[in-house]
Amino acid sequence: MIKKTITILCSVLLYSLSFSQEKPNEKTVLQELSENACKCADSISLSNRKKEDIIKDVHGCIDKYTGALQISTLLKGAEKQSENVKEVNGKKQINLTFNTNKNSKQYKDSYNDIERYLMQHCESVKRATITSETSNDKFSKNQKALDFYQKAVDASKQENWKDAIQNYEQAVKADPKFIYAWDNLGICYRRVGEYDKALNAYKQSLAVDPKGKMPLQNIAIAYIYKKEYQKAIDAYHDFDKVYPNDPEVYYGIGQIYFAHLKDNEKGLDYICKAYRIYNEQKSPYRSDAEAVIGQIYKGMKEEGKTDKFKEILKSNNIQFD
Repeated sequence: MIKKTITILCSVLLYSLSFSQEKPNEKTVLQELSENACKCADSISLSNRKKEDIIKDVHGCIDKYTGALQISTLLKGAEKQSENVKEVNGKKQINLTFNTNKNSKQYKDSYNDIERYLMQHCESVKRATITSETSNDKFSKNQKALDFYQKAVDASKQENWKDAIQNYEQAVKADPKFIYAWDNLGICYRRVGEYDKALNAYKQSLAVDPKGKMPLQNIAIAYIYKKEYQKAIDAYHDFDKVYPNDPEVYYGIGQIYFAHLKDNEKGLDYICKAYRIYNEQKSPYRSDAEAVIGQIYKGMKEEGKTDKFKEILKSNNIQFD
């Protein structure tokens, strides 16, 4: 484990602490560092890139400011660390241990604090995490279809779903194998509450590309909107057969059990599985899983089931503080 010991004169320490106190209308250190990380995320290229590479860039932006938050947190807690204060040549000094090991709890806590803030407040990071991978072979080579597709995209940006649907329909009429047009047509149908038509569009996309990740995932979501929860769970299992251990499967099923079927224990088990994978992938979505785990804990605590809550976390190798 790599650690650095920082020695600070108490006069300097107190000066630093005076500026670390939260004041009305003043940004906290976490806010300031997170906003800098958000500006870094603004420059991340999203087009024609693998999702994993985009997430690595997001991780790099967070990592860039994690050390500064670690030090700030150490300074804030310094006044409670009287056992580390020593007198040298008539002056008081304090030694703070700054752990540079990225597997350390100190680093992870600061990293996660910035990540949570970004997922709540940074649009650039939100866009990066929801951006789908693009592939040229899923576009059409038919110019007429591409023209309708672009018109549909423009209409979607204006949330003009009616025009978007009409143009996507024309695009797939011109080229029935235009995968992205089918996918986006499904999304637009879902936006206007036409869930059966959305399901049909996703299935048309899968007929062309049976491994299409977007339609596989969105079929489950459409069934959730239809309140056909078992079909949604079955659809997630179909998704899992093509993309084993994808955290979206576990997160989606967990949400169904927790939010819709009111089964906290099953919901928690699936959300924990999703959280563990998100954590391994350093995906910002782990903050969403954390939030759900927190909600489930509140419910199970009210039911007097905290021991069961801890048992489920332990079975998923998740430590509960």
